[in-house]
Amino acid sequence: MNRLPPRGARVYESLRESIRSGRLPPGERLRETDIAERLGVSRTPVREALRRLQSDGLVTFAPWRGMTVAALDLAQLEELYDMREVLESAAARFAATNATDADVAGLRSLLDEQAAAGSDAGALERINRAFHDAIYRAAHNRYLLGALSSLADSLGLLKNTTFSLAGRPESGLVEHRRIVDAIAARDPAVAEDAARRHIARARDLRLHLFQTEQRLAAPDQAEARSLRT
Repeated sequence: MNRLPPRGARVYESLRESIRSGRLPPGERLRETDIAERLGVSRTPVREALRRLQSDGLVTFAPWRGMTVAALDLAQLEELYDMREVLESAAARFAATNATDADVAGLRSLLDEQAAAGSDAGALERINRAFHDAIYRAAHNRYLLGALSSLADSLGLLKNTTFSLAGRPESGLVEHRRIVDAIAARDPAVAEDAARRHIARARDLRLHLFQTEQRLAAPDQAEARSLRT
């Protein structure tokens, strides 16, 4: 892919991080003039950045709405979690072999933050992103890190967080501890299995959340269709 000019690259990274963090949620309209004004650039680098984000699958274009942050459908969601299970279990396995003492200490610190966050879903979501990013880096494999970075971008397209579900703050912490304990023990097989089980459970909860959101949205979608006819 062609490199963006410096200003386009800066806009791209800013928008990409906003999407990844959830500050720009799925369905959010992306107006060139608003973005240009907020970032202090002309519309040209904004247009370049939006085209790159569209190529990445993070932004979509509709004639009646313009550019919006993409939203995942059920098939995309299942494919995303299929890849999470493969790549994140591999990252945990590599981390058990390659993590430094500092990497392990960083993961332990994040576990402490997670425990202290209690049931604060917003805080837990932020800590969870940092936790998984720390495992990616602890794997010390540049090619795997690149693949996981792209995957993390797509995770930003998910609405809400599974940490809002009853019991997930507690079970998520237990699962994270198992992964870190295996990495600290330098046991690749156990780390890989713990990560795979963690993502499989996260997948089940995410599908439940997605289906609940779809049911709740159905009446609004039906009303919108009736207004257009």
